[in-house]
Formats: sequence, C-alpha cells, structure tokens
Amino acid sequence: MTIRNTKHEIPRVRRSAPCTSPTSEPLLTDPVCPMPREHHPDGYRKHPRRPIGKRSAPERTADFREIWAPEWSPEALQDQGERCVDCGVPTCMSGCPIGNRIPEWNDLVHKEDWKEALQQLHATNNFPEFTGYTCPAPCEDACVLAVNDDAVAIKSIERAIVDKGWEEGWIQPEPPAERTGFQVAVVGSGPAGLAAAQQLNRAGHRVTVYERDDALGGLMTYGIPDFKFAKRRVDQRIDQLRQEGITFETSTEVGVDLAADRLHDAYDATCLALGAQKHRELPVPGTGLDGVLPAMEFLPQENRRQQGQAAPGGVTAAHKNVVVLGGGSTGADCVATAHRQGAKQVVQIGINQKPPSERPADNPWPETAQVYTKTYAQEEGGAQEFAVNTTELADLDGDGRVDELRAERVDWTYENGSRADKTVVDPDVRVPADLVLVAIGFVGPERNPFADLGVRQTDDGTVATDDRLMTDVDGVFAAGDARMGASLVVWAIGEGRDAARQVDRYLTGDTELPASLQTANPPLGR
Repeated sequence: MTIRNTKHEIPRVRRSAPCTSPTSEPLLTDPVCPMPREHHPDGYRKHPRRPIGKRSAPERTADFREIWAPEWSPEALQDQGERCVDCGVPTCMSGCPIGNRIPEWNDLVHKEDWKEALQQLHATNNFPEFTGYTCPAPCEDACVLAVNDDAVAIKSIERAIVDKGWEEGWIQPEPPAERTGFQVAVVGSGPAGLAAAQQLNRAGHRVTVYERDDALGGLMTYGIPDFKFAKRRVDQRIDQLRQEGITFETSTEVGVDLAADRLHDAYDATCLALGAQKHRELPVPGTGLDGVLPAMEFLPQENRRQQGQAAPGGVTAAHKNVVVLGGGSTGADCVATAHRQGAKQVVQIGINQKPPSERPADNPWPETAQVYTKTYAQEEGGAQEFAVNTTELADLDGDGRVDELRAERVDWTYENGSRADKTVVDPDVRVPADLVLVAIGFVGPERNPFADLGVRQTDDGTVATDDRLMTDVDGVFAAGDARMGASLVVWAIGEGRDAARQVDRYLTGDTELPASLQTANPPLGR
C-alpha cells in the first residue's frame, strides 16, 4: 500500500496495530508506530559488538585512501542487526536528530532484506553515506544496550546498507511525476542545501542550487579529508540529484557574482544554506605570524591536492613541528592530515579537562556520552594535551614566522557545563611550533549576502529565523549551520528537510513532506 509523498510514491509504514496521530500530519516518522519485527532478545549475548573496522594505523598513514576496512561481511552485519533487542521505547531513534528508523533496518538487515532496509533508511535520511561515514553516532550512545553493555553497531549497519544500495544499483533518480510551476533557489550545496534541494524537487518545484566554490558538496567536499570520506560519494549523489532535475550553478557567490536582490526577484522562494565557516579567532598575541593557519584553510588545500587541483598557499606539515589547537573532529582531521604529509611532530592541544573514561553523574544515559574516546587520528600517533590554555604564539628569531607556542597548564572548574574559573598549575608551558593549525570552532556564516535585503543575524552570528525557519524577509528561509551554528552533518540534513517542508507549505499552502524528529517543527501555517 502506498501514500503520496513529495509527488512520488513511497511505501507506507507497515504497522502491527492501528495507529493514530494527534495531528493531521502523515505518520511517516512516527517512532511509536514501527513495522512488525522479529524479537531477538538474546542477540547481543550471542554476538559481541563488531563494527566495520579500520585499516591499521601504519598502513593507512602511508596513503590518502579511506581509513576504513575496504570490505565487510554481510553475514557479520546481519549478526550485528540481531544484537538489536527491539526496545519498546527505541531511544536510539530519539538520539538521532533525524529520527532514523533504526530498529526497522536493524531487523531487516538481520533478515537479509537489504533492499527494504535501504528504503526505510532513505525514508528519513537523504544521504545515509554522509552520516554513515562521518557521524559520531549519538544514536549509539542512546542505545539501551549502552546502559551497561556495548551498543548496537548502528553506524556500521547504516553504512553497510547504503554501500550495498549503490553496489546493487538500487539507488536511482526519483524525479517528480509533475511540476508545480514554482521555482526555488538554494544558496549553498552542503548537506543542508542538498537535502532541502532534493526534498523540494521531489515536491515538484524547480530547484537551482548556487555554490560559490568550484565544486559541490560544501565541507563534505573540501573540509572533510578524502581519507575519511571519499569524494566519489558526494559525486554520485550530485549525479542522482542532477538526473532528478535539480540545476547546479558553481563558482557563483550570491552577493558577489549574482546580486541578492536579483536572485530574490527571480525565484518564488529562497533557502539559505550557507554553512558556518567563519572560524573562531584565537585571542592571543602572534596569530598573524606566518605558519598560523585556520583549519579550514589547511584542510581544503590537501583535499584539492588529492583531486589533482592546485592548492593556493602551498602549506604542508612536511618535516615540521605541528601544533593543532582544538580537541574536536576538525582538530583530529588536522592531526591525521599532518601525519600523512610527513610532519616531524604533532601535538594536539585542547583547552578543556580530559573527559572521564565513564559517564559522570551529570551526564546520564541516553544523553550523548561525554567520555574520552581516542580518535582515529590519535590512534595514528602524536601527542594529545588537555587543560592547556594558549597564551602566545612566539617568533623567536624575528623572521615573522611562528617558532613556539606558549601556554599555561590549568585546572578548570565548571558551572552548567561551561568553564567558570581556573587554577594555573604550570604557567610556563612551551611547545616547538613551525605550523599552528587553529581548530577551535566556528561562529557562523562568513558573510550574509542578504543583509541589504533585511536578513538579520543573531548575536551569535547565525541567520535569524522564526519558528517556520523563515528570515525577516518574506520567502527567504535558512537551514543548517547558517541558522543553528556549527553542528553535525546529520543535524544539517534534518534542517534541510525541515526547511524544505516549510518552503513547500509557504508556496502551496500545504505540504506532504515529512518532518524530521528533532529539529523545530512548529504547526504549519503562514
């Protein structure tokens, strides 16, 4: 049985009992109305957690190929699916920002119904390979088994489903059966922009995506290293979107190459998915020295090299003492890139205390676990320092280049999860530094091309919207990091889907586009 959604046919969720909803919205992402599943409560006892592995550190640091093991066993993943105990309240779904139907496809994989598993996965996630390769998997922290055991290998199962979908040729273009006559511009081609574009196109609107760079994909293409996420995965999705009827304009920066007012006048609605690439400044002396570089200037250079392009600036870590400031995933990517470029020494420095090895009392399950986990980059080598507060970047010989990082080792006290006060443990920490990569976060879009039209920004630098995701300018919406601040790829996809839903409602007075689980979904209305 089918229902109409986005002007093409998708399967109705099969239900073991009648379900009702307090709203008139389609029950496409309702976690309390699951498909009938087999119960296998002993699966986690029979099968230990075995996610898809990585190549050995010595092997993978010798090249720029993907770090992941190139092959995986379908039988092994079926066993991993059996570890899911089919909880009455699937907290894994509430831990996923887009509400992936995790118990559904765990069970389907266990039963070897990979094609149906892919269909269930695509029902909530436009680009499962984006998340399957790059997401930190908050769903696994929320898994019931994670209370006192190893969580189900959800991320590996997701990745296996979509990989198999591409290998088997199951992922095909799905153009709309008819067109509405409305035209929508999407500014930015990262995960939020692409998700919004695909949803709007499938709703029948004509969509044009504008990208300022020479390649599509946003940070998925130039920000995340090739060895972590191969760019062919972006390319194959872009090809699918083109075949569905979406138009792409690259090397076109709105507000520079194309006036914002002209764009606004030419389209019935616009969605700003600009990302949040404006880096947080390091407030210490010496940041203007040669050899001090924001992460998002360093990482794209290597990505361009790997794609056979010129890399303006030509900075590499080869034979250098490298210091990476920032303990997050971007910092880890800098560490791993420095390893592959042949750095002499790599030290990663974080300002916060080292997280505990087990959940603290104020971080209960099913919240995302604030515990220490060694990153793939640290598995490959280098030193990692915590609770070190940088005070200066020094030029020791007057040549205008950084030679040394100076810092203080501290002991922080925290209030409501934020640093409140510090005790200096060692005021004179010095680290040799020929290259300092600053990866301490992002504060919003680099620029607001619609500012002159009245699109306002918040005090945090993000694009201000109402609860419909619309800006102060009628018909101009925002989604993803540009609206919510730098976050995860999975949040961006959810934001793109929700923005598409609101745009569709704005244009037609109604929508059949499904809502994501976690992002803001107010009652529909103009």
